Amino acid sequence: MKTLRSLAFVTAGFSYAVIVLGFIVRITGSGMGCGDDWPLCNGQLLPSLDSAETVIEFGHRVAVLGLGALAVAVAIVAWQTRKVPGAAGRGGTVSPALLAVGLLVVQSLLGALAVKLELPPHTVVLHLGTGLALLATLVVLGLRAGVLMGTTAPPGSGLPSGGILGAAVLGALVVLMGGMTATTGASSACVGFPLCNGQVWPTGGADGLQHIHWTHRLLAYGLFLHLMGMALGLRRKKAPERLKTAAWVAFGLAVAQVAAGAVMVLAYLPPFWRGLHAVLGTAVWVALVYITWVARGRAPSATPAATGG
Repeated sequence: MKTLRSLAFVTAGFSYAVIVLGFIVRITGSGMGCGDDWPLCNGQLLPSLDSAETVIEFGHRVAVLGLGALAVAVAIVAWQTRKVPGAAGRGGTVSPALLAVGLLVVQSLLGALAVKLELPPHTVVLHLGTGLALLATLVVLGLRAGVLMGTTAPPGSGLPSGGILGAAVLGALVVLMGGMTATTGASSACVGFPLCNGQVWPTGGADGLQHIHWTHRLLAYGLFLHLMGMALGLRRKKAPERLKTAAWVAFGLAVAQVAAGAVMVLAYLPPFWRGLHAVLGTAVWVALVYITWVARGRAPSATPAATGG
């Protein structure tokens, strides 16, 4: 079980990197760096890396291939440890391991479809959403393996968790709208911060790009305020210390993300700050997955003492 926990978290880290690399593909406009070919790149198994766009897009595909190998390894190890008490039951490790493989297949097919259709925004966002679900599944898998080992406290805080679930949903929407903003070219549609072109609600622009960008910002502002309220509220309640700490970590990451977004916009979208904004947004998502698991997660149907593996 120790092997499964370690492998799940390593794969989650790899999944995180793939999501960020996907953002870099969009930020640099490298989505068609391999043409409309898939799984080949410009008609070749090993393409000529004569352009930055090809290097970035091909690197992303290689990373996804590595993620696939890790996800399959996770599923194999999970299946081998299915006889550990609680592993195959409710709150166990077998189901999320198999789900991770299924999500990766769907994510890869959506990626192929996006390339074949020359990057329609909605398909790209679905691709990103599947990636977020995969990352969450792997994090939960690692946590469940830790519970079965006896090294991680079981989930469940005994607190009303509607606000926590709302934070997770809002966090996912922020990241997805960030992907939509980058994919549609709406990143430059709102100049200035915190308003959009000096307006509370932007006007003009028949293409709707200002509204896409502004919706992303409003969701981010809402998440910022929600996380601040949640962290302050948990401090006054008899919540587990790990939940309080995670709430403040999530809020701190949200502060950093908003700050990076402000610098990004005011500095006219330098790639470094756009990439950092994506890194922080994905980190907020991971923190929210952990918080949601602590508050609402399922404990294994049978939790043994520490088990080797």
